[in-house]
Amino acid sequence: MSQVRVHNFSISLDGFGTGDGQTFDAPFGHAGERLHEWMFDTRFWHTMTGQEGGSTGVDNAFAEGHGPGIGAEIMGRGKFSPQSGPWADVGTEQEWRGWWGPNPPFHTPVFVLTHHPRPSIEMEGGTVFHFIDATPQEALARAREAAGELDVRVGGGPTMVRDFLAANLIDVLHVVQVPLLLGRGVRLWDGLEGVEDHYDVEATSAPSGVTHLTLTRKAKS
Repeated sequence: MSQVRVHNFSISLDGFGTGDGQTFDAPFGHAGERLHEWMFDTRFWHTMTGQEGGSTGVDNAFAEGHGPGIGAEIMGRGKFSPQSGPWADVGTEQEWRGWWGPNPPFHTPVFVLTHHPRPSIEMEGGTVFHFIDATPQEALARAREAAGELDVRVGGGPTMVRDFLAANLIDVLHVVQVPLLLGRGVRLWDGLEGVEDHYDVEATSAPSGVTHLTLTRKAKS
């Protein structure tokens, strides 16, 4: 069966996966881009943003695991938009279509979990956003059907990843611990006491100062 994977999910030393006060101009709230600066010098990031060059060290090796073998993504509403409640702009010229421009970096079907379903949005490059009200198990079944034999990526935010971990649905989790304190926002690990018992955990330090934590589901004996 295909795997369920999380890649390049950055958290602070105090466990926050995003900051407080998300807006259209600040998708990560008061954290800004500080949780993701480790990635900006990598070849992976340069290629994704249309630049040349970029580093090819430890950070790049982990960052490049994000794409290969993925056939669908599941994300929370907060990763797509800072809006809450009913969608106010559907069908208008001001309709919000995500932070990524006309050609988002997913290139697969993307299932956005929301209590307010809406018509799908087809973007350039093969990305189609589907807005569904579903449990993690139901969303995963939809995503697996769309992905075929490829893997499914759980893209965040922290509440989404936490819910999938609590439901024991994630096979590989790559978390990047960044050496800063945010103090407020949304934590990843809350309520997940003992989750490490289900995984083999490997930690890799990078010259950038971050630590790459890879949790791989233990094989059944």
